[in-house]
Amino acid sequence: MMRAIKVSGDTLSWEAYDIPSEVPENHVAIDIAWTAINRADLMQRAGVYPPPPGASEILGLEVSGTISEVGEGVNHLKPGDEVCALLTGGGYATHVVVPAVQVLPVPKGFTLKEAAAIPEVFATAWLNLYHEAALKPGEKVLVHAAASGLGTTVIQLATALGNPVFATAGDDNKLEACKKLGASGVWNRNDGSFVDAIKSWGGVDMVLDPVGGNYIADDQKVLNMDGRIILIGLMGGRMAEVDLGLMLMKRHRLIGSTLRSRPVADKGDVMSALYQHVWPLLSARQIDPVIDSAWPIEKAGEAMEYVAQNRNTGKVLLQVVG
Repeated sequence: MMRAIKVSGDTLSWEAYDIPSEVPENHVAIDIAWTAINRADLMQRAGVYPPPPGASEILGLEVSGTISEVGEGVNHLKPGDEVCALLTGGGYATHVVVPAVQVLPVPKGFTLKEAAAIPEVFATAWLNLYHEAALKPGEKVLVHAAASGLGTTVIQLATALGNPVFATAGDDNKLEACKKLGASGVWNRNDGSFVDAIKSWGGVDMVLDPVGGNYIADDQKVLNMDGRIILIGLMGGRMAEVDLGLMLMKRHRLIGSTLRSRPVADKGDVMSALYQHVWPLLSARQIDPVIDSAWPIEKAGEAMEYVAQNRNTGKVLLQVVG
């Protein structure tokens, strides 16, 4: 048997589940040490973001732990290896089975705790910055909700790879943290529109937007020629006003992007790119996942409420095994 978080209405409980009887070809089984909270987990719990067909109903999109078993066709990983993994679900548990291409060794010098803060945000950052937006060196990035686990990752990764970052958030202390991570421009959303501040910064070539809603119109106003808005969330609502004339004349692109529902092969490509381009930066401690706090898995509900209240700067982790 294994244990996992079960969602029953508003209640979370730590329940016994059956362990999958066998590990399929090209998959591995992981005994989980740590997992992390993502906003997708809050949305799934609220019933507005169901897992893709065939995915686990258990919450959790990333883990770290130790491989317990490998399926046929897996030659680069073995039982006992310490790893971190990108999941489609199943992370709030003691055990998970995942395609091997979504699993990477823990970066050199990292603990399992630190490694749990890596897979989802670094995969999302890489996918959207360097695949969807195809950023070139020197192009500038605007990231909203910049003190989140993803935002703090984007600031570090983009800056390290030569793309200056402008960060917005709703708290001056969070913006100070963003500046320490490398953001060269910041704006408190409570001070009004960010448009004038970013225009005086020189505009941006890409916006990473988890907000949507009325942010889209202002995103357009700060985009340079050939600019891209990558929409990754709808915290501000699903309806937006788009200036099609501005989009046409400045050759703007508005791109919707999710990671979770992509095919395994696509996720494998992203993880391979991380191992090639980002793992050396992590191992050299040129960049680091930002960890806000850690909670025991039995207090997952309290930890999720903490994230829902936007109290975190960086990742909130859940310890599965002590």
